[in-house]
Amino acid sequence: MTQADFAPRSLLYVPASNARALEKARGLAADMLIIDLEDAVPEDRKEEARAAMRAAVAGGYPGKRVAVRINASGSAHQAADLGAVAGLALDAVVLPKVERQADLDPARGLGVPTLAMIETPAAIYAARDIAADPAVRGLIAGLNDLAHELRLPGGDRGAMSLSIQAIVLAARAGGVWCFDGVYNAIDDAGGFAAEAADGHRLGFDGKTLIHPSQVDPCNRAFAPTEREVAAAEALVAAATGGAQRHEGRMIEDMHVAAARALLARAGRS
Repeated sequence: MTQADFAPRSLLYVPASNARALEKARGLAADMLIIDLEDAVPEDRKEEARAAMRAAVAGGYPGKRVAVRINASGSAHQAADLGAVAGLALDAVVLPKVERQADLDPARGLGVPTLAMIETPAAIYAARDIAADPAVRGLIAGLNDLAHELRLPGGDRGAMSLSIQAIVLAARAGGVWCFDGVYNAIDDAGGFAAEAADGHRLGFDGKTLIHPSQVDPCNRAFAPTEREVAAAEALVAAATGGAQRHEGRMIEDMHVAAARALLARAGRS
């Protein structure tokens, strides 16, 4: 397996209307760039953003996976967005506010995998069906919008624990990736690190980001540590098949498979 076979750890939103951000993104270590035509772009700059997005994608981002976030189904901008991304060499299209499988229909003809954003209570209940759709490669937790829809004071992440776990469960049941939502306080490095670690603990494959300063700590949070790599190597080396005792605990084939997957992710297989 190559690193391209694994889910991206860091997915950075880049406003398509910001020429400096589009250029700066080339030198960042983000695993995936999501060129944004939706929330990051003012209403009066949508057409300009589409043209800039096409030019940026045509120019290429070597070594990075590239996606485009279009506007949601029902938006007055979606048809033009779909026309702008048609024919581009993209790794994914990010579709916001997906609440049912039918919301995926406009993007099906692009021939590009969809990353579906789960941002509303209705989407939480439909997440399993959305993740099972053949067009979907992953789910993205849109926690800002979800907190608003749930009327949570201060956007309390803890109060969304059931919804967050439902997204991870739906993704795993559907065999697709799942990505944690953004962290808004861009000057709070400690808070970001804590939330990224929490997302990793909860089972997310990576995290969506809104600022370049979040890329490196995100990659660290979702990458195996040297201690984890050493433990996985020791477990694989000790395994003889079936259940056995290893370093004070019982292991079986499932644990060996998990250790091999960790080593592959770390490029040590």
